[in-house]
Amino acid sequence: MKPTLAMKNTFLCLVLALAASPLAATEVSVVRPEPVYPEIAQRVLRQLADMHLSGEAFDDRLSAIAWTNLVDSLDFDRTLLTQEDLRRLEPQRDKIDDMLRAGDLSFGYDLMQLTRERLAARCAFVEAILKEPAPFDFTTDETYVWKRRKAERPADEAAQRALWRTALKNEYLALTLAKELDAEEAAQEAKEGKAEKEEEAPDYAEEDLNEPVPEILAKRYRALRDAFSEIDSETVLQRYLSAVANAYDPHTDYMSPMNFEDFNMEMNLTLCGIGATLRYDDGAVRVTELMSGGPAAADTREIRLQEGDRIIGVGQGDGPIEDIRHKPLSRTVRKIRGPKGTKVVLRVIPVSDKTGTRTKIVDLVRDEIKLEQQAVTGRVERVSLKGGDERRLGYVRIPAFYAGVVGGERGDDARSMTRDLLAYIQKLNADHVDGLVIDLRNNGGGSLMEALAMTGLFVRGPAVQVKDARNVQVLPSQGAVAFRKPVLVLINRNSASASEIVAAAFQDYGRAIIVGDSKSHGKGTVQTVKGLGRDNAVYGADRITSACFFRIDGGTTQLRGVIPDIVLPSIYDALDLGEDQLPGALPYTTITPAYYAKTSDLAPFLAPLKEASAKRLRDDKQYQASQRLIEHVRKANAELTVPLNIDKRRARMRAERAMQKLQDEALAGGSSKAERALGPTAENDPVLRESLHILSDYIDLRGGPDEPVNTDGDLGLRLFRIFGAH
Repeated sequence: MKPTLAMKNTFLCLVLALAASPLAATEVSVVRPEPVYPEIAQRVLRQLADMHLSGEAFDDRLSAIAWTNLVDSLDFDRTLLTQEDLRRLEPQRDKIDDMLRAGDLSFGYDLMQLTRERLAARCAFVEAILKEPAPFDFTTDETYVWKRRKAERPADEAAQRALWRTALKNEYLALTLAKELDAEEAAQEAKEGKAEKEEEAPDYAEEDLNEPVPEILAKRYRALRDAFSEIDSETVLQRYLSAVANAYDPHTDYMSPMNFEDFNMEMNLTLCGIGATLRYDDGAVRVTELMSGGPAAADTREIRLQEGDRIIGVGQGDGPIEDIRHKPLSRTVRKIRGPKGTKVVLRVIPVSDKTGTRTKIVDLVRDEIKLEQQAVTGRVERVSLKGGDERRLGYVRIPAFYAGVVGGERGDDARSMTRDLLAYIQKLNADHVDGLVIDLRNNGGGSLMEALAMTGLFVRGPAVQVKDARNVQVLPSQGAVAFRKPVLVLINRNSASASEIVAAAFQDYGRAIIVGDSKSHGKGTVQTVKGLGRDNAVYGADRITSACFFRIDGGTTQLRGVIPDIVLPSIYDALDLGEDQLPGALPYTTITPAYYAKTSDLAPFLAPLKEASAKRLRDDKQYQASQRLIEHVRKANAELTVPLNIDKRRARMRAERAMQKLQDEALAGGSSKAERALGPTAENDPVLRESLHILSDYIDLRGGPDEPVNTDGDLGLRLFRIFGAH
């Protein structure tokens, strides 16, 4: 059904009625779509239906999801719109598809206008309270719900004002206590003579904490108001059509002309940056991945960027740090990128601080991704055996599935992860190691062809299945088997995509024991980028989930990831990381298994391996300390409220600071800058240390290092060898 003139007039009257309320009385300039935008919207709908893995046209069901996506993206903390507002907006829930097909974008623009007016009203409300001499009483036992993504919206304007006041009280108290505790820590460090520290923190003021708390908060809210006042027509289009594309899944997106230009710059490496994948998240910019070989991943200081951190400010060189909260992602990305060798300064809310009461400053020098820093590394590790003997085991760390080019074309001289790995395997074979630990932790993926080639170094047969909207393709491992001894693979929540393909194949074949976090990242989808017209500078492009990876056993790696045979959790297992944390993620599904044969049945070995491991870990003080920290972080994440009583909040913040310091050390992976520069070692990494012992136990349970390992998972070849001679 196409939207009628009456329907459009009804919605216009609705928005005018909402905007006429006292809370929306502040005047805000109106932003309207450009003449070409209706055609862009129509093209987006057609392309999504034609290319998405689901093959589903944008209908009433998806319209309702897009409606929710847009409302939640504009009112992420559920403070600007009331339940009364949503009841008035409800008639549009299943009509977005009809309106966009008719070229009508009014819902997205009118909702943005309403949100901007409500935000301006909130800022005015806050400024009035901050002018009061003593606006809050912190001796009461009031609490604040800080996890608001699933919280109830205020019922009406009166409830909304009460919520705004409570939210401001929380910010006021947190900032007051942050200043107090910072002063205490500084005094304690001076008393203990710790003025000369390891050079780890850049010399920038996070904020002028010498200013009164009301002035600091007033500046924050003015910056928030100004950010929304700068929103232009293309930004509204981006937000609206992204909400539409995200109705299919969180990785399907619309890229406006400006965003598409940024995407091309990144792919062509025409600008340098910090080596991080960024995502807009509740007004801030979340770091979803640190690219191996980039400046951020190569940083070994204690105060450094981590996956899951939220960037809220960006500065250039020694200049001031600009607040970027609620500003378009494309503009923030442009501020972070820049010429090679220049410095960018980031104000960041650490992933370990869920309430956002503390920030850290990280400065980085922009550079290209250095292949040498994401290359494979390897060495021989030794495990003590009973009787005083030692067992030699190989260890290789693979940060990314990279594939280089020479002169724009792949060739024999091109850098290849698999080629580098093969060189280490040959060295380890020459050193007569009895087994191999492959470390895929924090490996976000990369080249599918490299994943197939790496699988081929250890087993022959199908490696992965790829399903698009039309068919399923079975992709075999590539190359010749080079390592024929027992293998253990390490994964964590940041092991994704190509890492999951390899780990899943090894697990399905029984070729390796998988050890690590409760599961890997869980991204089993493939995205295709396609422009919307001949001139992408006018129309932009879609990034569409067009295929999904499936294991050879028929299950997908999507959402569920790879579940290890033996769980040894890291701190990442307690953080909000992984595909299952994304709203609207595609579900776990299954297809027909590929035609393959297991190389070994590991099931009989797992129980004794787990029992021996648990016994060792009970006496491992470093591992037990890490588990206590993980449990604390889990409990902290589960808490929905914070106290607004000053004594209770002070005690809580002191405990949180102590635990945050321990957590930051755990994320850094070492107790000193020198150790972190070396990467994981058996001395500073209890999970790696225990994995070496598990592999050694597995070798013994199999009958010793001389027991042959089957590497042929190609069922056809095995049957031919059995029956071919007859």
